[in-house]
Amino acid sequence: MAAAIGLGLVIGALVGLLGGGGSILAVPALVYVVGQPLPQAVATSLLVVGITAVVALLPRLRARQIAWRIALLFGAAGAATAFAGAAVNRLLPGDVVLAIFALLMIAAGLRMLQDRPATGAACATGHGTVNWRRCLPRTIAGGLVVGFLTGMLGVGGGFLIIPVLVVALGLPMTTAIGTSLVIVAVNSAAGFAAHAGDAPIDVPITAGFTAAAVVAALVAGRLGAHLDTGRLKRWFAWLVFAVAALVLGQVGISAASA
Repeated sequence: MAAAIGLGLVIGALVGLLGGGGSILAVPALVYVVGQPLPQAVATSLLVVGITAVVALLPRLRARQIAWRIALLFGAAGAATAFAGAAVNRLLPGDVVLAIFALLMIAAGLRMLQDRPATGAACATGHGTVNWRRCLPRTIAGGLVVGFLTGMLGVGGGFLIIPVLVVALGLPMTTAIGTSLVIVAVNSAAGFAAHAGDAPIDVPITAGFTAAAVVAALVAGRLGAHLDTGRLKRWFAWLVFAVAALVLGQVGISAASA
């Protein structure tokens, strides 16, 4: 239980600060630290991250830092493909899923370390907003891809959503974080529905994990407005690399002993 609470604090802090990213660590942490089998870890991760995203969203509702049309369109597209991703997950061995997960973590970490303009211009208007009609194809395409990965890997997708919203659609970072939280909540709900029957939920572990994540998300959400987001993203990227190396190492040990 102590491990679950500690992990929940880390996951919640990441979701509150960055609008996502917690679930990319939650699955390997639940598998290798808490000791849950992969199907149970995937379902638990989606449940915890979805609830945490909803709570982390509350402070941003008052600040109006959400592009609602983009969020709902992106989330709806993702919900449609989450079930297909879950079906693929059931066809793959657990070590293959974890290896794909680790490679995706490395790609996400590299993306976070890249120095690119803070905001793209493809869909942005001259008034600092986004022309959502012009961005409709990109929004739907991004939602379909992230939703599939949510179902297959058990991630909310925030670490993928943020680059899409900022670079491809042109949302300011503060708006992208709030919008990402809505999408993460929708994707996590759809992914959990797709995986709910795969394994029973460990209620005490999940409750402790969720409570810790919710508290951390609320605190981190308030602190996030005063911290350098770029520095946080770099720190998170190096943490992601470390976890990816751990996952690949464990997969290699498992393959060698098979």
